[in-house]
Amino acid sequence: MLISTRGRYALRVMIDLAEHQTDGFIPLKILAARQEISEKYLENIIKLLVKAGLLNGVRGKGGGYRLTRPPEQYTVGAILRLTEESLAPVSCVDPAASACVRAAECRTLPMWQGLNQVINDYLDHITVADLMQQGEAGNDYII
Repeated sequence: MLISTRGRYALRVMIDLAEHQTDGFIPLKILAARQEISEKYLENIIKLLVKAGLLNGVRGKGGGYRLTRPPEQYTVGAILRLTEESLAPVSCVDPAASACVRAAECRTLPMWQGLNQVINDYLDHITVADLMQQGEAGNDYII
């Protein structure tokens, strides 16, 4: 499993919007500049997030994007499953894959299923709110 730039950028945008919730709708241009992402590329990611109901978008003057829910209600797993083709470590445990003809005698299948479960459980227990708190000023004391 390799997370693409689309997945990583989607997370960055969601964190950015969460950190600036009180600013109202944030224009795409501002998001792109703050995150140092091409506006054209970010536009495609934003469309995906809006279509899935994670963001609201308003056109025109004063328009932009904002979260539809509190940051605590967005999991990293849900965002990455939306942006990535799969989070599965191997194709045979991908829910969209057709059944493997060797599954009945595959000695490694239980291991891959376990790893897939660990990955999904881990990512489903991290929220955008959790990511916002990482790296807050004042929590980096060195003694």
